[in-house]
Amino acid sequence: MAQRAVWLISHEPGTPLCGTVRFSRRYPTVEKRARVFNGASYVPVPEDGPFLKALLFELRLLDDDKDFVESRDSCSRINKTSIYGLLIGGEELWPVVAFLKNDMIYACVPLVEQTLSPRPPLISVSGVSQGFEFLFGIQDFLYSGQKNDSELNTKLSQLPELLLQACPFGTLLDANLQNSLDNTNFASVTQPQKQPAWKTGMYKGKPQVSISITEKVKSMQYDKQGIADTWQVVGTVTCKCDLEGIMPNVTISLSLPTNGSPLQDILVHPCVTSLDSAILTSSSIDAMDDSAFSGPYKFPFTPPSESFNLCYYTSQVPVPPILGFYQMKEEEVQLRITINLKLHESVKNNFEFCEAHIPFYNRGPITHLEYKTSFGQLEVFREKSLLIWIIGQKFPKSMEISLSGTVTFGAKSHEKQPFDPICTGETAYLKLHFRILDYTLTGCYADQHSVQVFASGKPKISAHRKLISSDYYIWNSKAPAPVTYGSLLL
Repeated sequence: MAQRAVWLISHEPGTPLCGTVRFSRRYPTVEKRARVFNGASYVPVPEDGPFLKALLFELRLLDDDKDFVESRDSCSRINKTSIYGLLIGGEELWPVVAFLKNDMIYACVPLVEQTLSPRPPLISVSGVSQGFEFLFGIQDFLYSGQKNDSELNTKLSQLPELLLQACPFGTLLDANLQNSLDNTNFASVTQPQKQPAWKTGMYKGKPQVSISITEKVKSMQYDKQGIADTWQVVGTVTCKCDLEGIMPNVTISLSLPTNGSPLQDILVHPCVTSLDSAILTSSSIDAMDDSAFSGPYKFPFTPPSESFNLCYYTSQVPVPPILGFYQMKEEEVQLRITINLKLHESVKNNFEFCEAHIPFYNRGPITHLEYKTSFGQLEVFREKSLLIWIIGQKFPKSMEISLSGTVTFGAKSHEKQPFDPICTGETAYLKLHFRILDYTLTGCYADQHSVQVFASGKPKISAHRKLISSDYYIWNSKAPAPVTYGSLLL
């Protein structure tokens, strides 16, 4: 007997969504068991947003839900058990135990240890009765002695830690959460909290939470047989939480689209209070397969006053965003260059800026240049022996651009000319610089509606993301590989 997931949802008529997810917890280890037991009939647990919408529809709690729906309202669907099947993404999630009490919806998805097709009788699903016991235990804990919203928020903030003891890995050990509370070091709900020594002040003002996801993509491209091109994505999630109260609690969920690349090597800030084991064990050292954990990635934490990096991650994306070819041939006093760049079709074609820097260090100043470009503009920094190809904010519809030409140099001045030990002779390269706003290469995003804040007042939540190039090199294809990927990027 085990539970795959549990939700607490406040019913809020008159609001755009008619409800808010106040708490949710998924158990990845149980989910893997469900995938094995259910086989071809397996339906994954959805994210909070689709689950909220489907559950409110099934419970007839949406404001605009006044029409008769045959699949839900017919006489054959009269429900007397508080057990539902939710239609999400064309598939039915069953069984879902759910009931409404005191404007709070309690819901969970029990594990069914057999195939779901044909649907087994409820009496054979032992996790259903355990699910009811689990939800009733949470209800008793939340509303025993609870007098106002502040006390309710305090108890909701204690749930993540309590469930680690009462329901570890989705298996209910004790439905009386008060017993777990007595065994923890929580401050009593009736006693004021003490301000921790590391928090120097308390915020007073309009509550707000800001989330920023920044991904940096590194790449080494050689266009050579026997030498593999390499690339890597490194992400940083930065938060700034302006919330009143001594110890507010926040939970942020990072999600991926269906075809997103799983996050790996996740490192979290010390303020994170708990994590699912699947998040911590996802490593880039392991071979990627279909069973890799792909979120949502939940981070419950007590935020410091200042801006901080909530977590770091890497990801093995299938292709680099821009594929390149660079060739440089030396002809007497001239250099002949050829460059081809192609933007991958899956990448957002809307740059804040995009440039290719082509250095000719260890040579004299540029005295003459003849070139032809299919797109963009070329700027010449003669004294620095540098060309900058300004591509702009968009690639053309073909997604491919090219630059070719000849460069002539004057006599070299050792005092003024820059020197780069890597860019010597045929070990030439070009380096791409670009930035794309409101986009990440992995597809990772922070759903504003899934952010849970246990503090006074309703905060304004903003989320931003961007992709930035970092050490994005394309090497001269006529030259031997000049340096290993790791030694250059570290």
